[in-house]
Amino acid sequence: MGMIITAAATALPDRSAPASVVDLAGRAARGALARAQVPASSIGTLINVGVYREHNTFEPAMAALVQKEVGINLDYIADPEPAAGFSFDLMNGACGVLNAVQVGQALLDTGSTERLLITAADVHPGGDARDDVDYPYADLAGALLLERSADPDAGFGPVRHYTADRPTDVEGYLDTATMGRQGRTAITVRRESDHAERLAEFAARAAADYAREFDIDLDRTLVIGPATTADGVGAQGEPHTAAPVLGYLTATDGVRHDDHDHDHDQFLFVSVGAGPSAACALYRPEGR
Repeated sequence: MGMIITAAATALPDRSAPASVVDLAGRAARGALARAQVPASSIGTLINVGVYREHNTFEPAMAALVQKEVGINLDYIADPEPAAGFSFDLMNGACGVLNAVQVGQALLDTGSTERLLITAADVHPGGDARDDVDYPYADLAGALLLERSADPDAGFGPVRHYTADRPTDVEGYLDTATMGRQGRTAITVRRESDHAERLAEFAARAAADYAREFDIDLDRTLVIGPATTADGVGAQGEPHTAAPVLGYLTATDGVRHDDHDHDHDQFLFVSVGAGPSAACALYRPEGR
């Protein structure tokens, strides 16, 4: 049994109000459900993996708020079928989506749920990343709707994690000694000057190790990596946690419109984040 992506979607702030992770994640989730033409009530589990939130909000759990925003099985008595909805947060920075994929494989394999929804959303603590030129991430959300496939060769392969033998070169934290009265609308993100080069090198090494372990033919594989930018959807900064969703949509759109990519019949997701740590997973679309 494979676990396939039934639908994916991204969402950007409408700029009429400060960006909110719950609003963005909810809109991305509803977009994925609309593309799949399935109701919110069919979702058994929602996993939210975003990191940065408006006003630096950490409690309550964002997943529960996203579940409410999307309207997933909120009333156990009024909507007893197909099952009560379950949601939780999974925090692991830029590797969060692939961590959620790994958890989702276990949930679907054991029959704990029939459909799984992953949401990833980051916004500037002040609600608009455009107002802070030093903030490196875009206000962006993504959602993946996952379910089983009858094709045993389709879907995600094993998720593997890799750790670099060096100190992290990126950190995001609240600097309580300097934030003053702006604590809820500010955050410090520290990145070394060679961060991009080191990140790309680590990602390439992780992808090569994964390809070697699972004997992957890279000539027929399109890599969805951390370098994916949000320029194509009009955002500013790096997509961060939502990068795999944006990368998947960009890749599938490119394959669909470019005849030269007809040999690429599978994708290799690669995420790299603080730690430093990386995660990789091969994905074979259904019917290819």
